[in-house]
Amino acid sequence: MSETNPAAAAATSAEAAPHRYTAVMAAEIEARWQDFWDADGTYAAPNPKGDLAGDAELVARPKKFIMDMFPYPSGAGLHVGHPLGYIATDVFARFQRMTGHNVLHTLGFDAFGLPAEQYAVQTGTHPRVSTEANIENMKAQLRRLGLGHDKRRSFATIDPDYYKWTQWIFLQIFNSWYDEEARKARPISELVDRFESGERAIPGTTRAWSELSARERADVLGEYRLAYASDSPVNWCPGLGTVLANEEVTADGRSERGNYPVFKAKLRQWNMRITAYADRLLEDLEELDWPEAIKLQQRNWIGRSEGARVDFPIDGERITVFTTRQDTLFGATYMVLAPEHPLVEKFTPAVWPEGTHEVWTGGHATPAEAVAAYRAQAASKSDVERQAEAKDKTGVFIGAYATNPVNGDRIPVFIADYVLMGYGTGAIMAVPAGDQRDFEFARAFELPIHCVVEPTDGRGTDTSTWENAFGSYEAKIINSSNDEIGLDGLGVTEAKARITEWLQSKGIGEGTVNFRLRDWLFSRQRYWGEPFPIVYDEDGIAHPLPESMLPLELPEVEDYSPRTFDPDDANTQPETPLSRNEEWVDVTLDLGDGPKKYRRETNTMPNWAGSCWYEFRYLDPHNDRQLVDPEIEQYWMGPREGRPHGGVDLYVGGAEHAVLHLLYARFWSKVLFDLGHVSSAEPFHKLFNQGMIQAYVYRDSRGIAVPAAEVEERDGAYYHQGEKVSRLLGKMGKSLKNAVTPDEICAEYGADTLRLYEMAMGPLDVSRPWDTRAVVGQFRLLQRLWRNIVDEDTGEVTVTDAEPDEETLRALHKAVDGVRQDLEGLRFNTAIAKVTELNNHLTKAGGTVPRAIAEPLVLMAAPLAPHVAEELWRKLGHTDSVVHQDFPVADPRYVVDETVTCVVQIKGKVKARLEVPPAISEEELEKVALSDEKVVAALGGAGIRKVIVRAPKLVNIVPA
Repeated sequence: MSETNPAAAAATSAEAAPHRYTAVMAAEIEARWQDFWDADGTYAAPNPKGDLAGDAELVARPKKFIMDMFPYPSGAGLHVGHPLGYIATDVFARFQRMTGHNVLHTLGFDAFGLPAEQYAVQTGTHPRVSTEANIENMKAQLRRLGLGHDKRRSFATIDPDYYKWTQWIFLQIFNSWYDEEARKARPISELVDRFESGERAIPGTTRAWSELSARERADVLGEYRLAYASDSPVNWCPGLGTVLANEEVTADGRSERGNYPVFKAKLRQWNMRITAYADRLLEDLEELDWPEAIKLQQRNWIGRSEGARVDFPIDGERITVFTTRQDTLFGATYMVLAPEHPLVEKFTPAVWPEGTHEVWTGGHATPAEAVAAYRAQAASKSDVERQAEAKDKTGVFIGAYATNPVNGDRIPVFIADYVLMGYGTGAIMAVPAGDQRDFEFARAFELPIHCVVEPTDGRGTDTSTWENAFGSYEAKIINSSNDEIGLDGLGVTEAKARITEWLQSKGIGEGTVNFRLRDWLFSRQRYWGEPFPIVYDEDGIAHPLPESMLPLELPEVEDYSPRTFDPDDANTQPETPLSRNEEWVDVTLDLGDGPKKYRRETNTMPNWAGSCWYEFRYLDPHNDRQLVDPEIEQYWMGPREGRPHGGVDLYVGGAEHAVLHLLYARFWSKVLFDLGHVSSAEPFHKLFNQGMIQAYVYRDSRGIAVPAAEVEERDGAYYHQGEKVSRLLGKMGKSLKNAVTPDEICAEYGADTLRLYEMAMGPLDVSRPWDTRAVVGQFRLLQRLWRNIVDEDTGEVTVTDAEPDEETLRALHKAVDGVRQDLEGLRFNTAIAKVTELNNHLTKAGGTVPRAIAEPLVLMAAPLAPHVAEELWRKLGHTDSVVHQDFPVADPRYVVDETVTCVVQIKGKVKARLEVPPAISEEELEKVALSDEKVVAALGGAGIRKVIVRAPKLVNIVPA
């Protein structure tokens, strides 16, 4: 490494050539220009009004709002993988400034969350202290990269001035309901008016609104509010002491953070009614410029399916199921409820009914014992485990029978873990002939299997001979008729329509749409999060705090840790840190009807809350009167031609947020849009997922990672302290002992070299391995660029005013044309290749470089390597920053090649190559080809049957 290490060679280089571009010079140049940019406010993006209003000429330009996904300020600091997206958006933002745009590009910090709290628990350091220290460290690292952020707009989600508005948005959602007819959120007060006037019936009662108690009114409204508290099944993680959203649980049923077991439990928690927006979240995806893979993940997560709800009578009541195959209702021979279904206890008798099959009981003396034992077993499994196709089907009879509404058959009711409360109604009608899971369950529990779809594979209708289920949308319906309705002989589509109509006429079912998407669990039993602006009166009714009491600041506490438990103990309950602060929890407030005693909500919001709306705060960060000024929001994010829902112009971040942050932020934007607070119904119009910078992980014989920097390669094998180690490409990180910090690379080569290397490694959306040894290639590019303009001995600029030759002009304008297109398309690796090609052309040509070439070369390099570009631009005699210069424009005369090579084929074989003008017509090209000596000789006087011309590159001659 020593021969390519500029730091080690700096002293020698300085003596040999005192003005050579070295790491020492790069550090001095970079620090000086970063100071200049800060002092000058170079990257300040003016708003059309307000405290950040500025240059009217800039405001009048087309705007570009460019964003990175919110970084979390880790105590470990950045490694070289973290800045990949930040450098990319910076390059793009710089290019947009140079092509005539007013560019808003800034960066804040998503600073609430579990890591800081866990660190506080371990060290006794307040989370704010450690988090703010981490933010300052991260700011210094990012500044060293020369990122062109408007620092006036930066903030952290832990700032009370910021989370005041997070709390305010929560209250807007709490005080709203979703009007299905209008397909939008509306103030809850409008719903109350409808109840009071009698315009809308109150569910579950014939009493007037005025006759209901305060508790009853709160319960009714709770069924409509977009933010509501309910007792519902949750993902309880004893090891973390908190509940988790579905999206925070891994496929194997463990916590995303900490890898602890997660269990199903029933707790009172806050939820967001995101399901009300399921259709709109699906529909509006089509108008977004997002990767198709992300759209597909969101579609699958939302999971829209059309079918019917069907009521099965049971003990004078009913169990409702959702099915997409209501046409097979005559084949339902048993029912299955999710183990958590709230009706299980209600329908479970004290003793087993006479004639209960032994295999149905699970070996238990009573139904209650069987149900309790099975529920405990199911609670220890993840949803993925419960639905695994290959697993043995388990379940237990609850001791009750329902009635199939189409044929009157008594069918047993089971609980089984392959049915989830999170889908449909938590109950299914089992048609074992047409569903493989039901088929396997029926065989295991000796249940009837009725064929109601005519097999088309020759197996016949005797299900006792079947080895598996048969389901088809192409087959005919059979064995499916009663005295009132007949489906036999119908196709599936027609049968579904007919049975749905019949169910509706009988009042025992209806056509409906179901979604896989569940309401968003919004409570966390943590300290380090936004407090809920909610208090409870003595009757337990939730009351929103008035805006004048916001922000409700997070109080100081001595013990930050929630109560955690044995990770494997599902029989535990959360205890929050805030609940131990009685002075804060129990308060006397006047909410408009005199002082009263209240109790504060002691859960906090999830870490996703602050990132649901941060794009709006960037627009108007110091506004203490409203979320965002409407004119400012309209300017930066309002709808435009081609983007009917508005949103950020470019949003860059990892694909791992497809169904977490991205879905949540879309939901919040739609609620704010419906309520008239913003003009953009979508937060992010264009999304780009950058790849990952990977690194080799080296492990010893024990499987423990060893420091990558200490590994030696010998004869294709790898050794650490003499011991052979394995090598595998993976993530980069401190725990894997393979992290390389940007500080190291900046010290060794300079920030511009790091920027170029990360952008040149490959396409931005593809993961790529880090190779420190290859960084020097981009450093040498900068050295050659410098040397083409500056004399290394004297430091004088060497460019001349001589006119460049035509070959050099062509090289320049081809580069300008290609680099412009590549930067617009985020193809930074190929843009760097074109800059390199032009620079190498100048190096090979020798002599002094014409100013007419040097200046556009520096301008092309400016978005990619801004520090050295600023320095060279100033040395070339300019007094204005390169940041706001116009990007070069290619002259079309020099972009098109003077000639192109045309291949002439006879019978598919190449017989000649002709140099022809690029704009030659097909007629002229045919004449030239047929008159060529080689072509004439190859034809040998033969006639010509056909000539196929593809100007300017191909002529294909078919002899007679």
